[in-house]
Amino acid sequence: MEFRKTLGRFATGVTVVTVRLGDRVHGMTANAFLSVSLDPPLVLVSVDRRARMHGLLREAGRYGVSVLAEDQRALADHFAGRVQEGLEISFEERAGVPLLEGALAHVVARVVEAHPAGDHTLFLGEVEHLHHREGLPLLFYAGRYGRMAE
Repeated sequence: MEFRKTLGRFATGVTVVTVRLGDRVHGMTANAFLSVSLDPPLVLVSVDRRARMHGLLREAGRYGVSVLAEDQRALADHFAGRVQEGLEISFEERAGVPLLEGALAHVVARVVEAHPAGDHTLFLGEVEHLHHREGLPLLFYAGRYGRMAE
């Protein structure tokens, strides 16, 4: 518990990681996402081995990351398992991977390595598509969502 409380003092953005398997789209809220390398462009997402997304990422081999805007908290909650009744979820496809409409940034990556790390697996992905727009991010700090102050 002390580990989680202490590391929760590191403010992060909020992302939703998405995969497509056939006609099904699955998403998971994650704040354990980071850039790894510029050349080649690599990103990493850390996923709990017990999470449904863990097996889906291995099977799909490619994933999308949508960096959420400050007005997308309901999407963060929904994909964190707190289903939001009546929430309209719109995806756009890029490079065959679903991404959330309205996000500040989109990344599509192909899994190039998966490293076991304790109770998680680190999925290293080579970037295949990038896009961003202006706006303010949804933030996560000490177990709560927040917004940037001007």
